[in-house]
Amino acid sequence: MILITGGAGFIGANFILNWFDTTDEPVVNLDKLTYAGNLRNLASLQDDPRHIFVHGDLGDTALTTRLLTEYQPRGIINFAAESHVDRSIHSPEDFIQTNIVGTFRLLESARAYWHGLQGAAQSNFRFLHVSTDEVYGSLKLDDPAFTEQHRYEPNSPYSASKAASDHLVRAYHHTYGLPVLTTNCSNNYGPYQFPEKLIPLMIVNALAGKSLPIYGDGRQVRDWLYVKDHCCAIQSVIQAGQPGEIYNIGGWNEKPNIDIVHTVCALLDELQPRIDGISYSQQIRFVKDRPGHDQRYAIDARKIERELGWKPAETFETGIRKTVQWYLDNQAWVSNVQNGNYRDWVHKQYEKVRA
Repeated sequence: MILITGGAGFIGANFILNWFDTTDEPVVNLDKLTYAGNLRNLASLQDDPRHIFVHGDLGDTALTTRLLTEYQPRGIINFAAESHVDRSIHSPEDFIQTNIVGTFRLLESARAYWHGLQGAAQSNFRFLHVSTDEVYGSLKLDDPAFTEQHRYEPNSPYSASKAASDHLVRAYHHTYGLPVLTTNCSNNYGPYQFPEKLIPLMIVNALAGKSLPIYGDGRQVRDWLYVKDHCCAIQSVIQAGQPGEIYNIGGWNEKPNIDIVHTVCALLDELQPRIDGISYSQQIRFVKDRPGHDQRYAIDARKIERELGWKPAETFETGIRKTVQWYLDNQAWVSNVQNGNYRDWVHKQYEKVRA
């Protein structure tokens, strides 16, 4: 048995689905079901006894303590996080509460539980904290990619909150001996991603005939990681990672945002062309850049390949085609998540459009 927090979100749900493709080991899934947590992501597991869903907050110490005592998991994987930079700029307190205070309280529950274990159960227990490459800050175009030794230089409330949670995880290992693991991943994309992030937003807006808003000049560079590859990497780390270690997980796919959008448009032109025959790229509009926008992220993923034998199975070309096709095939899912709050948020973010 493992305990997962945030398992109804984008990466967490994909992880659980992928987990059950390879093992029958049960999962206790603790999720608060905020705007990005959606049980429809796990609809295929509705009657599956291996999946035990619990609606709750990772910061609820009484609840997490009860779950650990009742289910006796051999490990915890902490996916739960507020993760959208734009939202952190407008509402940073939510990020402090979930990413810092929530992680602290979960660590406290895990520490007490772990100390109560005996023998092999204690030595085999792991606490895996899922983090981001954004904690490392921004790179210049000719800088080497982030390694696990790169100093932390977070530039947004989101990345600062994740950096703080990473430091707490590290401290609980060095101070208390808690057997922790930390992963720092690059930009994920794939099925079930809430359409506020770049790729699903472009797909959804394109199909709806809306503008495709691009921050600044669109030359910001990101490394792109297909979500199933990320899930396989996390599974490798929880199974064989060394306590106290950090593992960077990347897709070896550095691309400017504007290139990503043109790729999405080209795939939509092929798979579901506009009735008028015009390319979706004609819907691209440039908007005022967001404050403190990092220029480039890049992950050096050689450590996890060298030590655990993991490397991504998907190229960007194969992964993005699968992603676009998934959104075309799952319009009901898209409609379900596009409630009034979502529409208000997108309007607020991109109301100032420039040619």
